[in-house]
Amino acid sequence: MSRAPEPGAYPPIQAQSFEIRDRSVAFVLDASALLAMLQGEPGGGFIEMVLENSVISAVNWGEVVQKSMARGVVTDGMRREVQALGLDIQPFLATDAERAAELWSLTRAAGLSLGDRACLAVAARLGLPALTTDRAWQGIAKAVEVEVQLVR
Repeated sequence: MSRAPEPGAYPPIQAQSFEIRDRSVAFVLDASALLAMLQGEPGGGFIEMVLENSVISAVNWGEVVQKSMARGVVTDGMRREVQALGLDIQPFLATDAERAAELWSLTRAAGLSLGDRACLAVAARLGLPALTTDRAWQGIAKAVEVEVQLVR
């Protein structure tokens, strides 16, 4: 029977750093912001203008796909299309997951979902403002130390 390794038996794991492909990136999109654009809702025009300077976490991208499917949208090729418009889909790292979990206590009263906290965690990691349509985020921006901008 093998024993667990002693603490310090392995070298520390280095966190991976994922570079944004274009340094002109200015925003992290919440799923609601990208959905506003895709569904022609208020605020969608602004997202269309900044899309090539934006990223979305893989978690929030999954939310966009799921909500699109629920509306009967054919999602085959959708990722390729938004990436062709300049949107960068960022990996969701273990450190992002830990930050999203930590944000739960700060955002619980505002009712933020795991997807919302995933967006905020990625925005914090990248040092970028988060764009959303969810007004509940206004009251938590200072506590979570992320700039939040409402698109409608």
